[in-house]
Amino acid sequence: MKLRRSMLFVPGDAAGMVSTSFVFKPDTIMFDLEDAVSPREKDSARLLVYQALRHPAYRDIETAVRINELDTEYGPKDLEMAVRGGADLIRLPKTETAADIELLDRHITRIEQACGRPIGQTRVIAAIESASGVVNAVSITRASPRMIAVALAGFDYLVDMQSERSGGSEPELFYARAAVLHAARAAGIGAYDVAYGDVNDIGGFLREVMIAKNLGFNGKSLIHPRQIQPLHKAYAPTRQELAYARRVIEAAEKAKREGLGVTSLDGKMIDPPVIAHAELVIRRAEAA
Repeated sequence: MKLRRSMLFVPGDAAGMVSTSFVFKPDTIMFDLEDAVSPREKDSARLLVYQALRHPAYRDIETAVRINELDTEYGPKDLEMAVRGGADLIRLPKTETAADIELLDRHITRIEQACGRPIGQTRVIAAIESASGVVNAVSITRASPRMIAVALAGFDYLVDMQSERSGGSEPELFYARAAVLHAARAAGIGAYDVAYGDVNDIGGFLREVMIAKNLGFNGKSLIHPRQIQPLHKAYAPTRQELAYARRVIEAAEKAKREGLGVTSLDGKMIDPPVIAHAELVIRRAEAA
């Protein structure tokens, strides 16, 4: 699984951000054609994003496009542009059922065939934004082989639940986070936590990052570049964690050479889950 800690939203109608957002080095740039763009700017934003997707500066960074819903006049046009433009990922907003993803999959396949892009190259992220989406998360995450992740959108979900953010440990989001995360893990895909809206409150942002990290989320959706480095630093292992992870890998490799199924380190058994976690720690350290 690709290491995706940060998914930076970039408004599709913000020409300056669209043309330069790669310099901030998030793991994924998410060009937003949905909520961030007013109806009168949809067409021009679509053109701006297409030009960015085709620009050489974006070849070395993963690109995603949040399209409008497919049952709107904008969604099909957004999808056509994004697939033909070469976006790596499509984020489908307001995903409520597996049928939403299945329909998206069929449209993407049709476009890939029409433009000569390899079938299956365009991957999908489902955004869960409602109670129905949370309840159906298991079937949504298994709806298409294109699925690489599911993301929870907190604001819309809480509106649907007739609730609001309380701050602190945010118990109002706990069930949705747990349900979406479990569905993602059962399907073998990534899970991404809600965006944090106050870009000036880095302390509050980091508290929420630690909640997401400790639960097991792969990363977060971000709304501002200043959130990228604090997020990456929070997900980076300590020197002690990295040193132990390297010792785990060394012990596992030694056991393999000696033909042993399992081994131990400092009195603790080293089995496949422990090795997988050590590999993740090393990957996070290398990315940091």
